[in-house]
Amino acid sequence: MSPGEITSIIKSEVLAAGFDRCGITEAAELSREKALFMKWLDRGCHGGMKWLERNTDKRGNAALLFEGARSVVVAALNYFHEADPPADGTPVFSRYVSGSDYHMVVRQRLQQALNASIAKIPGLKGRVFTDSAPLMEKALAVRAGIGSQGRNSLLIVPGGGSFHFMGEIVINLEAAYDAPYETDICGSCRNCIDACPTGAISGEGFVDAVRCISYLTIEHKGDIPASFAGKMNGRVFGCDICQDVCPHNASIPLTNVPELMPDLQRWEMTAGSLQNLSPERFDALFSGTAVLRCGYESFVRNLRFLQKEN
Repeated sequence: MSPGEITSIIKSEVLAAGFDRCGITEAAELSREKALFMKWLDRGCHGGMKWLERNTDKRGNAALLFEGARSVVVAALNYFHEADPPADGTPVFSRYVSGSDYHMVVRQRLQQALNASIAKIPGLKGRVFTDSAPLMEKALAVRAGIGSQGRNSLLIVPGGGSFHFMGEIVINLEAAYDAPYETDICGSCRNCIDACPTGAISGEGFVDAVRCISYLTIEHKGDIPASFAGKMNGRVFGCDICQDVCPHNASIPLTNVPELMPDLQRWEMTAGSLQNLSPERFDALFSGTAVLRCGYESFVRNLRFLQKEN
């Protein structure tokens, strides 16, 4: 079967599984992108996320993930939904946690696409990844022609914006590869830089995790530094500020994936209603969502920090 036929089948199955965009690139070394990543690490911009210092060779070359890896299929899944402006004192969550845990949603749909492709392509083997391997997925998405990395470091899909989950299928066969997306999608726009209340976004396209509200409310261990008081904008898990002000998100479609649509009853809560949140209540309230990622202790810490701001 020719590389073109392989590409046609795989893309068809990925889109049939509900993904909005799909591109394919070679599993090869990302020399330039890896150099920028290492520069980011050297500056300490990853904060306490020490796992990012490991497996840097694999992170810069998907061919090292498993023997025989030849191509990377990159898929993007829209999760955008409308969000009302938060009332004063109301805990604010990033849009991406409002539905079911995206790790499961993306993985299941990618596995469905891979299984369907295997049934049609002789000799095809592959592995599915969603934040589960040291892959530079945004760089791979650019290489696969899906979009461009904006100044806020997020992948921006032309006509679709940045509210996308990404996943990858690394396969053992050569495919017909997409041309990289090479257009500067941001131009002279500085909206995200100017809007970030903590100054986490540099003009170089680097995001300093140590200053990023998403990092501070999810990955950071220990107390949130007092210097961030008054700058969190009510956020207790993640942050969408740089996406909300992005012109590419001004008019984008809503997600049509049922699992990613918000459970409104779950998210209509106040800081007061969560004041005496127990570990058991935390687990029950956020079961099946990515909020469990930060853990009970960190979530309660975020609530207390929010209450101090008010």
